[in-house]
Amino acid sequence: MKAQEILNGMTLDEKIYHLVQMTTMTYLKTDGTNIVTGPNSRMQLDKEYIYEVGTLLNLVGAQTMIDALTNFLNGSKKKVTPVFMQDVIHGHRTLYPINLGVAASFNRELAHDLAAMAAKEASLDGVSVAFAPMVDLVRDPRWGRVMESSGEDPYLNGEMAAATVKGFQGDMGKYNIAACVKHYAAYGGAEAGRDYNTVDMSERTLRQYYLPPYKAAVDAGVKMVMTAFNIVDGVPCSGNKWLVKDILRDEWGFDGVVISDYSAFEEMIDHGNCQDRKECAYLAMEATEDIEMMSPCYALYLKELINEGKITIKQVDDAVLRILKLKEELGVFENPYRSVNVEEAARVQVGPEHRALARCGAEESAVLLKNNGILPLSKDVKSVALIGPNANTGEIHGSWHCGGKIDETITVLEGFKNIIGDRVKYAKGCDILYNSTDESMIDEAVKLASECEVCVLCLGEHQEYSGEGNCRANIELPEVQYKLLEKVLEVNKNVVVALFAGRPLAISKLDELAPAILDMWMPGTEAGNACANLIFANAIPSGKITMTFPRELGQVPIYYNAYRTGRPKLEEDDFNRVRFTSSYLDMPNSPLYPFGYGLSYTDFEYSDFKLSASKMKRDETLVASVKVKNVGKYKAKEAVQFYIRDVVGSVVRPMKELKGFEKIELDIGEEKTVEFTITEDMLKFWNKDMDFVAENGKFEVFIGKDSRCKPYASFELV
Repeated sequence: MKAQEILNGMTLDEKIYHLVQMTTMTYLKTDGTNIVTGPNSRMQLDKEYIYEVGTLLNLVGAQTMIDALTNFLNGSKKKVTPVFMQDVIHGHRTLYPINLGVAASFNRELAHDLAAMAAKEASLDGVSVAFAPMVDLVRDPRWGRVMESSGEDPYLNGEMAAATVKGFQGDMGKYNIAACVKHYAAYGGAEAGRDYNTVDMSERTLRQYYLPPYKAAVDAGVKMVMTAFNIVDGVPCSGNKWLVKDILRDEWGFDGVVISDYSAFEEMIDHGNCQDRKECAYLAMEATEDIEMMSPCYALYLKELINEGKITIKQVDDAVLRILKLKEELGVFENPYRSVNVEEAARVQVGPEHRALARCGAEESAVLLKNNGILPLSKDVKSVALIGPNANTGEIHGSWHCGGKIDETITVLEGFKNIIGDRVKYAKGCDILYNSTDESMIDEAVKLASECEVCVLCLGEHQEYSGEGNCRANIELPEVQYKLLEKVLEVNKNVVVALFAGRPLAISKLDELAPAILDMWMPGTEAGNACANLIFANAIPSGKITMTFPRELGQVPIYYNAYRTGRPKLEEDDFNRVRFTSSYLDMPNSPLYPFGYGLSYTDFEYSDFKLSASKMKRDETLVASVKVKNVGKYKAKEAVQFYIRDVVGSVVRPMKELKGFEKIELDIGEEKTVEFTITEDMLKFWNKDMDFVAENGKFEVFIGKDSRCKPYASFELV
């Protein structure tokens, strides 16, 4: 085995430096100035071994990779090829919708194909590992990184994680890259929705809700896992032996590479869990962390810890060997430059085929939140006033845009012109700043609205109001956007709102005012074409939200699969308070839009619900089925959702849990039977003794359009 041979030929210092990750920019100059004055000035690394580090991050462009790798290998004594890693979050150069949007498609195959497209583009630029998928379950839309997640449901999150992993990795061929699932674990549980903040939850909650998506990625064969910045049970994830060694490696059997997040090792000092870098290195190695990203604890102190007998050379060897095995599987020992190809990258990236797939992703991810009948617009419309701060900008392709370029993103104005030409007129109306009070552009927009048959307002957030570190305490639209909308409605009632955001927003006022709302999320490179296609019915909305939209911020966190309470408010939609029940004085308990919600231009009729038996023995299965018919006017897709409720348990169980879904396409008048198989594993949970079991008893079955669907049958596990 090549990996073992290389390990056998390495000195201890070379092994230790192989566990260090540096930025690609460190190796772009041959005179050594980057090494002296760049990241190394903080990291205090030994210049003799700087060319022996094992992995590099933050690569953009094929020629950059070629230059950096050539310089690296020229400076290295052992010539052990580094692997280039990058945050390929929702596309590489051709961007598709943010992950929250892709999840809203409820389409595993689409998620797979989009990841495979990103892998091809990234591999041509020399990237071998994507720091994705991010599978952190999240219930608080204030959190900036919600845009990277699949939302609030562990099952859906796991399905999207597995599809994305398989899309990136494929058969690990020429155009595939290794996936790195992140952030292990419970990063999305940050208190107050504030990035890097405290995470505190019971082991049952951790295991029942937060860990399953990571496990799904591991079961799908993911090659790497990234640990999170946060604490779990009071211990930072980077040095959490119980979390990484005991659960991830020993319990789940993961034998791949574990990497820290950016400088997370030495941040254990700021957490107050370690007194110095040496202790950080010790705890991380004990936890079986392999790669330290952009901090120097391993490089400065592993050798000292070995000499003191606190850790062993075997622990270091095991970590290095895991990295070398990944490199061997990627084929970089035989071909250090792997798939990098400047000419092919220029031809493939943002090409027609990839744009078409990205456009499909944006169309299928969009969610129609409201429609009073105004949508879709006719292509024969006489004139359209396109108004709003997101109408004529490429800055709607999403945060974490990797190599994506703003000037390559199709604006909504361009998309409309592609369908109705000069019949679309544009006015900005207001700016996008969340704290803006500038109303100076409203009058121009109102005048335009008064002159046109229909108005489309492109409202929402700027793309950089979500993503890492971009958390928000207020998730309402700015007041200036509401003033713009109200003024336009005074002169023209035919108004459609296209909403662009990286998270669910608290938009009760928008729902009250706007005749129609189409949530585009942040749609990617083909944003404008996708938006126009949906509004003019070249594509039919089929997305379903994967995070609950609150009526008001005060309801957060709000999620569909919550535990039941001893004093429930029976009518959740009732605006009247019922004292001494779990309720609010000033609003209903129910959300504005529930998990799984999304409208279409057509109508789907559900009928003939069936359950194959009323009792199920262990190791047997049942089949739940329903007929779905398209009774509307458009051929369209529908995400059929399957939920189960465990009626009585040794610990309180959720009100319902998503256990399956199927995205189907039906022509006008077409009917299809959709079936879901119920297994014993589907019914398991962490009981009062923290055993993962299915308990005998009654279960209720739900199939419908969203999480509000009612139970239609029950069965008993015996």
